[in-house]
Amino acid sequence: MPVIAAGSIDIYYERVGSGPRLLFISGTGSDLRMRPNVLDGPFPKHFDMLAYDQRGLGQSAKPDRPYSMSEYAEDAVNLMAAIGWGSALVVGVSFGGMVAQELAINHPHVVEGLVLACTSPGGAGGASYPLHTLIGMSREGRARHMIPISDTRHDAAWAAANPDAYEQLLAFAANDPYADETGREMGARRQLEARAAHDTWNRLDQIRCPTLICAGKYDGIALPETQEKMASRIRGAELRFFEGGHLFMLQDRTALPAMISFLKGEDAG
Repeated sequence: MPVIAAGSIDIYYERVGSGPRLLFISGTGSDLRMRPNVLDGPFPKHFDMLAYDQRGLGQSAKPDRPYSMSEYAEDAVNLMAAIGWGSALVVGVSFGGMVAQELAINHPHVVEGLVLACTSPGGAGGASYPLHTLIGMSREGRARHMIPISDTRHDAAWAAANPDAYEQLLAFAANDPYADETGREMGARRQLEARAAHDTWNRLDQIRCPTLICAGKYDGIALPETQEKMASRIRGAELRFFEGGHLFMLQDRTALPAMISFLKGEDAG
């Protein structure tokens, strides 16, 4: 699979499907080697879809120095330019939604339409859960800590009543087959450090493209009230809540079709 020079960094990417151009920007710790992933879902049936490992992650370069949110956005626009795209529709999920905000603000000409999923603007608009405070925890410890936050319905009482489902969630959240790779821990830490400094709140009104904000009703990472604040700040933004938590895109089967309908300019009903 291809690695390409995107500005000053080598980025691993995959491109599948056909149709309008769609750039997908993934969340914290994402690695395209982890399957199934978004490339296996419905997006490639409707779009010429580009997804990639962000700097510090997966098979992309991992420079050992501080990263910034604007750098992540530059990586995205440089990758698009490297493969010959002048513009595209953009979906940003969680951390990727933070990058997508920076992209739409700093490079408005490249973003034709925008979906922001389970993300936050930072600053006075509200930040997502401070994952950087969990650096140093074991993968299982972090997973146990985050399960009731990722979906607020999954509290201790739920876990006690649904032990098998809880163990499945725990295994899913703690799984990282590439944890021991050179640079893996450092790159993930650099991402969380950049995430902690994310703040687009006072610039959100600079986003001019059609924007859909999607979120889970029970998300304790990207809070529902934060989604409402973002929607109030972005001109003409649509806001939709789905049945689920931070993983609502997997939990509610209507979520991805709604995103696709929005991106294609269709009436979602």
